[in-house]
Amino acid sequence: MKRIIEASGLEKTYGESKAVQNVSFSVQENKIYGLLGRNGAGKTTLMKLITAQVLPTGGELKVFGEAPYENSEVLSQICFVKESQKYPDNYRVKDAMEVARQLFPNWDADFAQALMEDFNLPLKRKIKKLSRGMLSALGVVIGLASRAPLTIFDEPYLGLDAVSRGIFYDRLMEDYAEYPRTVILSTHLIDEVSHLLEHVLVIANGEIVIDQNAENLRGRAFTVTGEASVTQNFLTGKEVIHREPFGGLLSATVIQDEYQSERKQAEAAGLNVTDVSLQQLIVHLTAAKHEQKGVIAK
Repeated sequence: MKRIIEASGLEKTYGESKAVQNVSFSVQENKIYGLLGRNGAGKTTLMKLITAQVLPTGGELKVFGEAPYENSEVLSQICFVKESQKYPDNYRVKDAMEVARQLFPNWDADFAQALMEDFNLPLKRKIKKLSRGMLSALGVVIGLASRAPLTIFDEPYLGLDAVSRGIFYDRLMEDYAEYPRTVILSTHLIDEVSHLLEHVLVIANGEIVIDQNAENLRGRAFTVTGEASVTQNFLTGKEVIHREPFGGLLSATVIQDEYQSERKQAEAAGLNVTDVSLQQLIVHLTAAKHEQKGVIAK
């Protein structure tokens, strides 16, 4: 499968601070990726590198096989939508749509119109007078209707209410099925988008700590709870990413490739077993990374 993004030893420093350090990964065409991590982990810097808003301090980055910086051919294939998108004070919604039509070769005006109706977006209103929800909807409409080969959403939909976010997810999947492209979603709402994701990239302390197929991740962890001695005995030789004692009980989250056999073993020992959501798994793994300073990936 064709690689849209290839990063090798990528670094970006701001003074003494390393926002991105020794990052290597690839992004394949026609897949939906989740770029996840805590605030300050390096997500925004990485997206700015990919979209040529900042230059790397070190390493190599190729987008569509070329360096993206000052490369109009590469940049014309990227739509980057962010929550803090700024527009000129005199711009109306219709002006933003017209600029988007000129910028993106695959722009679909009919789809944009349908989306604006979905989100009740007023075409003639000045953008600076839009509510936060409407401003988010504007970004979503542009990102979806651009049909750019690489479309990056940096949490522009956080201003939407739950119903509107549901509309966004539905329209994204419907259009992606008909017009495949590479989509990167950066979000804190991991459980809400987990069903959309095909691949997960997690960044912590400027490093990629998880680079895995989303389906594989979903089935790798579970939490066991029971009498401390029994639980501890079960945990012997296993990779534990979180543990929490309370009273005479112990709860622990285990990550294992042989999920089903380990789960049966836990149940046979009389332990209570519960599934771990993708969000919980990522929280535990990034916390482990923060504490241990070790890489958890692939």
